[in-house]
Amino acid sequence: MVIDHPIFLESIKFIRSHLEVNDLNYLEKKVLERLVHTSGDFSVQNLIDFSEGACEKGLRALKNGSPILTDTDMAAAAIKSMSENTTRNKVFTAKMWFRKNNHTKLTKTAYGLSEGWKELSSINSGNKSPIVVIGSSPTALTYLIDILENAKDLPSLIIGMPVGFIGVEKSKNKLISTDLPRIVLNSTRGGAAMAAAAVNALLRETI
Repeated sequence: MVIDHPIFLESIKFIRSHLEVNDLNYLEKKVLERLVHTSGDFSVQNLIDFSEGACEKGLRALKNGSPILTDTDMAAAAIKSMSENTTRNKVFTAKMWFRKNNHTKLTKTAYGLSEGWKELSSINSGNKSPIVVIGSSPTALTYLIDILENAKDLPSLIIGMPVGFIGVEKSKNKLISTDLPRIVLNSTRGGAAMAAAAVNALLRETI
């Protein structure tokens, strides 16, 4: 059960009253509110990009027990707390597959995330396909998209919010160019906390 602190509720009320008029649906607004709250920055509302039905697909997957695969321990830690208080979806990190890395052309995170995806998707398909959360590594996002081009199983949702300057915007644009269900934070902005906040916003809606 999630019990909100009065200060959090007051913050969300403040955020709602100061957001620009938009055409986002209910779930998209919930995600946006959490991102603004996490960042303390209203400019986020001009950077967020949702594919059609992305939030609904993500919410349905969470309710069905889909595992959540992240690129960092930091994102995983932020999600686990909310998951334990809601649907108890299992949370995995790319680090769990680092030890198997013999692929010298890939970063450890790109390799770990791709191997994690392959393993988790093989045992969780259809309406329980994994949700992938990327808040740090643009190489992991880019490589994931590459391997999904010829894949039979696809993620229920991809949170594409890597942060930084080298390859970050390119990786996000690559995701946006696909038909994959996604929530993307455009520009160089992002990070583990932001990516986790997007998932947590959907987890809150499962109760």
